[in-house]
Amino acid sequence: MNKIFPSAAAALQGVVADGQLMAVGGFGLCGIPEALIAALRDTGVKNLTVISNNAGVDGFGLGQLLETRQIKKMISSYVGENKEFERQYLAGELELEFTPQGTLAEKLRAGGAGIPAFFTRTGVGTMVAEGKEIREFDGHSYVMEHALNPEVALVKAWKADKSGNLVFRRTARNFNPACAMAGKTTIVEVEQLVETGDIDPDAIHLPGIYVHRIVVNANPEKRIEKRTITEKKGA
Repeated sequence: MNKIFPSAAAALQGVVADGQLMAVGGFGLCGIPEALIAALRDTGVKNLTVISNNAGVDGFGLGQLLETRQIKKMISSYVGENKEFERQYLAGELELEFTPQGTLAEKLRAGGAGIPAFFTRTGVGTMVAEGKEIREFDGHSYVMEHALNPEVALVKAWKADKSGNLVFRRTARNFNPACAMAGKTTIVEVEQLVETGDIDPDAIHLPGIYVHRIVVNANPEKRIEKRTITEKKGA
């Protein structure tokens, strides 16, 4: 099975559609699949529900999709660095399901592991637990959280072989593995592509069984660095 696609746009063809539940890896601007996000913007799909720790920043990463109003709902744990995200939410233009960060990661991991739901003490006694089942274990109350199974997952990795075995680099190994596991169709953007067998099996962070499509986007950090420098200069 050939998993390699010539471009981000080609990798999205036949997979993305209006109204989907979609997971996007990354944390802030660390480990985001920027080429795939830009290609998703260009498809014009709308009414998306997006699972992501946050939504990038204004005009970059998922912030682009907020500006084009392609996202109707975010399932995330953090808003703070995206003014448009905050504005749309406070204005009632964007639905938001706030989820504690660890719970969000576990909901994705559970989805990838085939676990439909789990119990956690996080959120008990707060609005997070409203409308959810509460059970007691060993004298403590736990809230039941359902797993997340996005139709599509967009993921960023550092290196892949042609079978889709992945290596993540440093803190980019954040939500990306969990998103990749949970997605029914997982599309991965990588900086390096090597032959199958070139990655030491002990160095593989995520096996290729979770990966369906791969696109190469070399040196994305240079664009992020350039953007950051421009912002600091006030341009």
